Amino acid sequence: MTSTVLPSSAQTDDADLTSLGYEPALHRKLGRYASFAAGFSFVSILTTIFQLFAFGYSFAGPAFFWTWPVVLIGQLLVALNFAELAARYPLSGAVYQWARRVGGETVGWFAGWFMALAQVVTAAAAAIALQVVLPQLWEGFQLVGGDPALNTTTGAANAVVLGAILLVATTVINSLGVKLMAHVNSVGVTCEIIGVAAVILALITAAQRGPDVVMDTTVLQGTDLGAVGAFMVSGLMAAYVMVGFNSAGELSEETKSPRRTAPRTILSALIISGIGGGLMIITALMAAPSLDDGRLATEGLPYVLTAVLGTFWGKVLLVDVAVAIFVCTLAIQTAGSRLVFSMARDGKLPASALLSSVHPVRGTPMWPSIAIGALAVGVLAINVGNAALFTTLCSVCIVMVYLAYLLVTVPQLLNRLRGDWDRVGQTMPAGLFTLGRWGLPVNILAVLYGAVMVVNLAWPRPEVYDPSGENGLLLWSAPLMVGIVLLLGIWIRRSIARTAAQTAGLAKA
Repeated sequence: MTSTVLPSSAQTDDADLTSLGYEPALHRKLGRYASFAAGFSFVSILTTIFQLFAFGYSFAGPAFFWTWPVVLIGQLLVALNFAELAARYPLSGAVYQWARRVGGETVGWFAGWFMALAQVVTAAAAAIALQVVLPQLWEGFQLVGGDPALNTTTGAANAVVLGAILLVATTVINSLGVKLMAHVNSVGVTCEIIGVAAVILALITAAQRGPDVVMDTTVLQGTDLGAVGAFMVSGLMAAYVMVGFNSAGELSEETKSPRRTAPRTILSALIISGIGGGLMIITALMAAPSLDDGRLATEGLPYVLTAVLGTFWGKVLLVDVAVAIFVCTLAIQTAGSRLVFSMARDGKLPASALLSSVHPVRGTPMWPSIAIGALAVGVLAINVGNAALFTTLCSVCIVMVYLAYLLVTVPQLLNRLRGDWDRVGQTMPAGLFTLGRWGLPVNILAVLYGAVMVVNLAWPRPEVYDPSGENGLLLWSAPLMVGIVLLLGIWIRRSIARTAAQTAGLAKA
């Protein structure tokens, strides 16, 4: 792997963008830390591990820790391929643009379509996490009244209210410009990193057992799923967490020297998240008051932190988690809006003229941010009627993220096998990040890993998709939803093509 410094200025960056077929429209305000923050806050280990620790532990016990490095290595294989693409195609809407340029217009469109819908649902899922935190800080945040638990009627309704307020706030910030978004996001990420470090230190000082706790396979050996089955299910926790590191690439047209910056920040966002998250998991297992009283499998990390930190410092940490949820939602919405803008700029979405417009003063695509925010609020409403359905929808959206990733890495691999990748590389500026001779094996492993994860995520397990056993149809929700999204995408794409053809015909007449 090589990475060399390229000369850069606003003029050279804009000229570079023009050479890729687009005129500069967005404001180039992001430096390296802001670019890193975009990817790190999307992953948001403080938010997601706080939410999902209990899920992983409930299936595999302490040994679920080992699913974390497995997923981290797999996602790093994907990220290395993305880093090469970010260096070659520093464009907004990265996943769409990368898939389009290595796989053609159809592959690119569906990669963008899957990713855009997944980001809408992911933004809603991140926003709803406020319900897990804010009512614990102050009962006044339970605006609806009643039980604040997320799986109750009042808790679900209040989650929608808090989530909608958060999405309105992030939409306003995104609409006001990338500079404000970057400042808010960078401050939030700094707070999150400090919080992660504080949690790890606190848990280490309160450790009741050594790091060999991760070798405890008692739960794995006693599970009805079998050791392999339990390990695969518990691995979904890490699979849910470690996505979105590509967000640094989504903001390439607003990043200074993106060919040099984006590959580094894509990798650093994932690696730092992976190391920090792994340390949080292992130190939590070391400091837990008990491994077998059932509370780790139901309450997860909050149970450990309350026992270790006490009420006051526990609430301080909850404030930090709330900040992490805020910037996580902001980052997801930002990445989604740039993807929608990029597709609309190419005329690939309904209302493309509106969605591709850029505010002349703020230099930001305001309408995509509004669209993502409004759709995410709509998705939140599902939680009022059926919290289990909302959880299922979140699981399905992660399947679509991994499918979108495959729609990048598979055609990238085909390019390598045909020799096209090297030929394209010869026309690129010298000194770009490249995997060199490691490119082919890394790409092959990334595709194999992605395929295994899609199957694992979509597998019709009642433990994941129908834990109550009340609706057998939910078992097949992942393949059914992917099929519906695919058919809807085909219909929309054909409608856009017909409209474009009719417009062209009228122009000729």
